[in-house]
Amino acid sequence: MILSYLKVAGVAVYIVIVSLFALVFAFVDRSFTLYLKLNKVLSSGVLKITGVKLQISGLENIDKNTTYVYVSNHSSQFDIAALQYSIPQKFSMFYKKELSNIPIFGWQLAAGPYVSIDRNNAEKARRSLESAKILLDKKNISVLLFAEGTRSKTGEILPFKRGAFHLAATSRHPIIPVTISKSNLIMPKGKFRINKGTIDLHFDKPVETSEVKNRKDQIELMERVRNIIISNHKN
Repeated sequence: MILSYLKVAGVAVYIVIVSLFALVFAFVDRSFTLYLKLNKVLSSGVLKITGVKLQISGLENIDKNTTYVYVSNHSSQFDIAALQYSIPQKFSMFYKKELSNIPIFGWQLAAGPYVSIDRNNAEKARRSLESAKILLDKKNISVLLFAEGTRSKTGEILPFKRGAFHLAATSRHPIIPVTISKSNLIMPKGKFRINKGTIDLHFDKPVETSEVKNRKDQIELMERVRNIIISNHKN
């Protein structure tokens, strides 16, 4: 238990230090190339400090020159580090607006290309999706969304929300279904401890969205992607 607390403390200090550099990079390089490269360094360090390993498959399904909407399940804080380290291109993600209030760490989130979302305000959430669409269409930066909208306590795939699929359909960018397995064993939701172990990540083949025309099509797309993620999930 003491070792686990030391890992948490070490990660916290490391994140603050890297966040200071990220804050500077976000302002001096508005293409966010340096910022996003630094986030890979951040994730690599977090994984090394905690002794967490990754087993990655399906990278051959990603064309680095194509802009995607990555849709993933979510059951641990370590999902973010695992994905930041693994996705082989520039990408943005959504984060809870409350995180912006955290000194240094939250400031660099707000200054960077990540998108703040207020899940309790439908109109603000819609505007966040519009901001993500601009990143996809204008800056060619892929976007990652956790389609469940929250972390699963058990690792079981929860019902999906439609926002990710509305974004993909209206921007006409393909979806990469991402399955994360066993991360809930590393840092269970609501637990203040970090366990050693291996997180499995699988990137499935792109799912085209060009024929998605309406809400009904979006719901069918959502269920199709969810079923792909479930079929690749490892208990």
